[in-house]
Amino acid sequence: MSSKLSSVHRADTMSLHETESGYVSGSGSDSTFPDIYFTKPHLAFLNRQLQLLEPQDILRWCITSLPGLFQTTAFGLTGLVTLDMLSKMKIPRPQMVDLIFLDTLHHFQETLALVDRVRSRYPLVNIHVYKPEGTETTEEFVRKHGERLWETNEELYDWVAKVEPAQRAYRELQVAAVLTGRRRSQGGKRGDLDVIEVDEAGLIKVNPLANWSFQDVQNYVKLNDVPYNELLDRSYKSVGDWHSTQPIKAGEDERAGRWKGQQKTECGIHNPRSKFAQYLREQEMKKQEEALHKALDGLEVAG
Repeated sequence: MSSKLSSVHRADTMSLHETESGYVSGSGSDSTFPDIYFTKPHLAFLNRQLQLLEPQDILRWCITSLPGLFQTTAFGLTGLVTLDMLSKMKIPRPQMVDLIFLDTLHHFQETLALVDRVRSRYPLVNIHVYKPEGTETTEEFVRKHGERLWETNEELYDWVAKVEPAQRAYRELQVAAVLTGRRRSQGGKRGDLDVIEVDEAGLIKVNPLANWSFQDVQNYVKLNDVPYNELLDRSYKSVGDWHSTQPIKAGEDERAGRWKGQQKTECGIHNPRSKFAQYLREQEMKKQEEALHKALDGLEVAG
């Protein structure tokens, strides 16, 4: 089985010269490009090679090899290091990697303040902000979904605050590949993380700092004066939404402060898409069932 990455450069017909030669040229305006496939052996080969490289070299490979490349970030420490590394590569504008920030409307104020500092420090970088559909403020979110949705319906919260905005961003921006800030040293499901992965929908996910420890990341931040979230100076190491993030104690895992006391280790955007497709199907069936019972109740009253 092969994993597919659709090219962003397509046309309907090949030029006569290319048809006759049997080749497709990247410079031809009438060229038609086949989908790019990563077979499992190819993916395994790439991971064997990429895991031996420094993050900067992995990033260079991504820029030259992957069309439709973006960076998804909540401005955690690893993502900030990736951003700083990219800024030092002097990438020309067409190849620059834009950022996608999912504003759940439940971030810490310190996180939102960091976004402003990042804009100031890296003015050439475009930041695309995506919020839960149909809402711009926390108050609007509550009016639409109710109080403390993350407690009353955790799956729905993950969908409306993170998964749906991410999928909307990928669709509208024509995203084919993303850089993430995940590392093996973060533990949990990330313990056996590959450098490059392909999800169920064919989206390429690259984890350029997969081999780095928290200390490696922290050292880079200090050495390069990278702006970071002030919460990290208050015993936080991994920062997400305010309602599911706590400071950690000495010796605890890096992500121990996320969803403390729960089995949960991921926010939703890195979980299989089929999980949320199944959830949506179940919700739709529930609505239909409720509508049917209501209609039947109405018939009984009328009878």
